[in-house]
This record gives sequence, structure tokens and C-alpha cells, in this order.
Amino acid sequence: MAAKAGSDQPWLADAAAELAGQYGAAVDVVSADGLDLEALSTVPRTEVAEPAQRSAEALAERIRAAGVQAQAHTLSGPVVRSVLLFAEDRDADLIVCGGSTRGPVARRLLGDNSIQLIRRARRPVLVISPPGKESA
Repeated sequence: MAAKAGSDQPWLADAAAELAGQYGAAVDVVSADGLDLEALSTVPRTEVAEPAQRSAEALAERIRAAGVQAQAHTLSGPVVRSVLLFAEDRDADLIVCGGSTRGPVARRLLGDNSIQLIRRARRPVLVISPPGKESA
């Protein structure tokens, strides 16, 4: 499951826990710092990685509270590339991510990680929309 760094997504953790529980699967919760090159950044990677680590840990804890085995992982690098490499390395059966809450103009200008995951993944990608929001 791909978690957005610095974001609270309990609905995503609940959906992943329910799905994993139905199939007796474990969940790897990953969150990437989104930093491509630390040398070109204005802040050290440790500061950028901290929100990613907090998000992954919080969601993994929520999944474990639902009785599903979950482990948190913090990845370094651009989000989409990091998630795809992790999924390949772990031979993941499914990538679960949250849908975008950005409007159409912002998605066009800033990009949309869930769309990029769908386009680039060699594995199935399940996009879960936030409650009360349109799908990605």
C-alpha cells in the first residue's frame, strides 16, 4: 500500500486491511520522501523523510489494529519510481494507493501519482478514493 507522506489516510488503511483480511495477506505500507537528489534540495533528506515515516507507521499501526499483519517502510526518491521498485522487489500481488484529491487543473499542473502508478506498473493497481470524493 502506498501512503502519501505527511498525510492522514485512515480510509486507505481501512480498505487495505479489509482487502488483506479477506485474502489472508500481509500489507507492506510504503511512503516515499519524494526527494530525487539530496544534493539539489534545500533541506536534508532526513527532514523530508520524517513525514513519510510517520505516515507509513501510522497506517501500518491502524492495519495491525484491524488484525492484519503490516509493516511500514520509508523509501527514498521520487514517489512513483520508489513504489514501483519496491513492488517489484517484494513481488507484490497488488499496489493499493489513494486517489487524488486535487482538482483537474492542479492534477494537470502538478501530476497525479495514482495515475502514474496505473500507467507504469507491471502489477495491478487499486486506487481507493477518499470518502465523499470523486475517483482519481
